[in-house]
Amino acid sequence: MNAVNPRRWRALVVLAAAQFMVIMDTSIIGVALPDIQRDLGFSPDTLQWVFNAYVIAFGGLLLLGGRLSDLFGARRIFVTGWLVLIAGSAVAAVASSPWAEILGRGVQGIGGALIAPASMTLLMMLFGHDPRELGKAMALYGAAAPAGGTAGVFLGGVITEYLSWPWVFIVYIPIGVATLLAVPALLPAVAGRRGSVDVLGGVAVTAGIALAVFAIVRAPEQGWGSAATLLELAGAIVLLALFLLVQRVIREPLMPPRIWRTPGLAVANLAMALLGAAWIPMWYFLNLYLQQVLGYSAFPSGAALLPMTIAIMIFMIGITARLLGRFGAKPLIVVGLAVLAAGVAGLSLVRPDGAFAADVLPASLVAAVGMSLAYIPSMMSAMSGARPEESGLASGIVNTTYQIGSALGLAVMTALATGGTAAAGGTGPAALTDGFRAAFAGAAVVAAIGAVLTLLLMRKPASAAPAATDAEATSVQV
Repeated sequence: MNAVNPRRWRALVVLAAAQFMVIMDTSIIGVALPDIQRDLGFSPDTLQWVFNAYVIAFGGLLLLGGRLSDLFGARRIFVTGWLVLIAGSAVAAVASSPWAEILGRGVQGIGGALIAPASMTLLMMLFGHDPRELGKAMALYGAAAPAGGTAGVFLGGVITEYLSWPWVFIVYIPIGVATLLAVPALLPAVAGRRGSVDVLGGVAVTAGIALAVFAIVRAPEQGWGSAATLLELAGAIVLLALFLLVQRVIREPLMPPRIWRTPGLAVANLAMALLGAAWIPMWYFLNLYLQQVLGYSAFPSGAALLPMTIAIMIFMIGITARLLGRFGAKPLIVVGLAVLAAGVAGLSLVRPDGAFAADVLPASLVAAVGMSLAYIPSMMSAMSGARPEESGLASGIVNTTYQIGSALGLAVMTALATGGTAAAGGTGPAALTDGFRAAFAGAAVVAAIGAVLTLLLMRKPASAAPAATDAEATSVQV
């Protein structure tokens, strides 16, 4: 057995902070989007690529990042990931055109895809000696993801209002440098092992996801039945089929097919995909509604979402883990997705002359409770049946699924919003609101479908014992 690292808890702070920052990068740009759109000349249908470029690169390359971590050593890949993230942040901050901004965001996503799996490997190495300590560490590390996602919305508003939108990217540079300086003293060196890298699989899955999102975004303009849309969707299907074929025939695949025999993994991933496909479009269009219809500037817009952030943290840390220990994963996922659907459906009733207290606050809090109830149980259900040597892979798959669901969901809801606004015959507040209503209604349907499918398909919920351990661990950290 490896010697216990006396600095493991300080190292955990670095790893949890890295997870916080990587996930925050998906949301911190939300409030800044209208300013980015105005300054760089994005059109309404291409603006989402500021978000999707990161999510596609991050989600599509997570499995490859995990493989590289195994082969070349987790600490080395962790450091490399931060160097790439810093470079992407610099490009995004100084971008003067839409394509330069999208490029910078994609490079940031590549960095995140290296950092996240390397962090998990390092965490397992630091705390794997004691299951109880591992549970505590996982509770803190796991809470960092939703905390980063929700805190990013508020911090993005503060930065955009009092500095300017490039600072939502510049902030990663000093944080990244400070992290790199802490690595030699706190994070253990991890030896790599011999093996091959499934480059073809990594390229195929990332290109397939990107092409699918591209086709969906362009479909309202080109027509869903047009030759261009059908060819783009067919190309995406071919690339994703190629990825699955490669996984079956290659000697060392990114995603061994046997992993899907893990009890509960497939349904939990389906729930996570639909959760992301409902939640991310909700906050994306809620930001736009607050700024483009209600007329909020960046800081008030971010502050308006702060109650939702606080509700998520209260439920994630103080309530959901305890409920998971008592009831298991399935009931919480079903109820969480159903509550999320109800909250987002409430947002589909927003008005052009609406008010925050009446149109946004109640429904957004309901949606936040739903997200809080579903996220951790879905994650735990996906990982609970995996063998110890495959827990990192199961974690990578479920994180990938969430990011892919987010990107595809946002693409679909953007198509609905664009169509709704066009049908209303203009770009004024009333027409924009019609488009946003359509997007919220679509996201609510997705969450409701997730609740029904989980209820029907999830046969074996996560066991109570591990859940109870994590609940206890969470309460200890608080």
